[in-house]
Amino acid sequence: MRTSSERAERVDTRLGSLAVRRVGTGDMTVFWSSMFVDSHTWDSALPLLLAGAPEREFVLIDPPGLGLSEPLSRRSSIAEAADAARDALAGLGATSPVDWVGNAFGGHVGYQLATDPSTIRSFVAISAPTEPVPAHLRCKIAVLHPVLRLMGAVGPVRAAVISAMLTDPSAATPGIRDVVVDSLNRPTRSSMSHALRSFIIDRTDVTDRLSGIGVPSLFIASDDRGDWSPEDAQRAAASSPHATSVTIAGARTLVPLEQPLAVAQAILAFWAANE
Repeated sequence: MRTSSERAERVDTRLGSLAVRRVGTGDMTVFWSSMFVDSHTWDSALPLLLAGAPEREFVLIDPPGLGLSEPLSRRSSIAEAADAARDALAGLGATSPVDWVGNAFGGHVGYQLATDPSTIRSFVAISAPTEPVPAHLRCKIAVLHPVLRLMGAVGPVRAAVISAMLTDPSAATPGIRDVVVDSLNRPTRSSMSHALRSFIIDRTDVTDRLSGIGVPSLFIASDDRGDWSPEDAQRAAASSPHATSVTIAGARTLVPLEQPLAVAQAILAFWAANE
């Protein structure tokens, strides 16, 4: 979905040129999506956020190696992705701290940025575990990763990604499922393989960073993701000086795609409380 006022741009970073969509004018608010997908996972929530916060500019970024961003040509890390995000903010003309909204991978990048109040003014992390990938998921990924590298996101890989991203009812809804499938079809096999290794398999524990996040923060959990439960989000919020948590029902990892109204309402209430 494109809005009538949307501007498409590209911005150079240390991890290649990133595809950006900009909507509105005002205080810059940056959206960074989950691994495997791209900025179109925000499309259903975007009109609701625009209506509720018309004084903001919404900047939606396809992460390195994903969506329409330049293919990732080497192994990287979430820390380097955060440095690439800083490059992007500079290239986009951010002259003051921005509000950051990250889903999964976007939340992991946000944990790196949010300890720096000169970069981030407020922080929303959606379905973004602070701990490494659990052992049972790591084993599953180890089996599927060679298939992804050789054949792309087909067959068992596609099925596994959809299952990890969406609840069963959403996976059976064409308008929702198609957003994930279309996102999977955009990157090259090599780029997706590098991104999987860099941003999921190599994900590190950032629990010790939570106490250093001094900006207002909101940790959003769903009711159907085992490695980022409502209790996990509550513990993370309790470890961060100015954080709260909220649980949104009927979603797994891609909460903004599955429950856009509930996500928009939670984010708008958080922004309003911290103006």
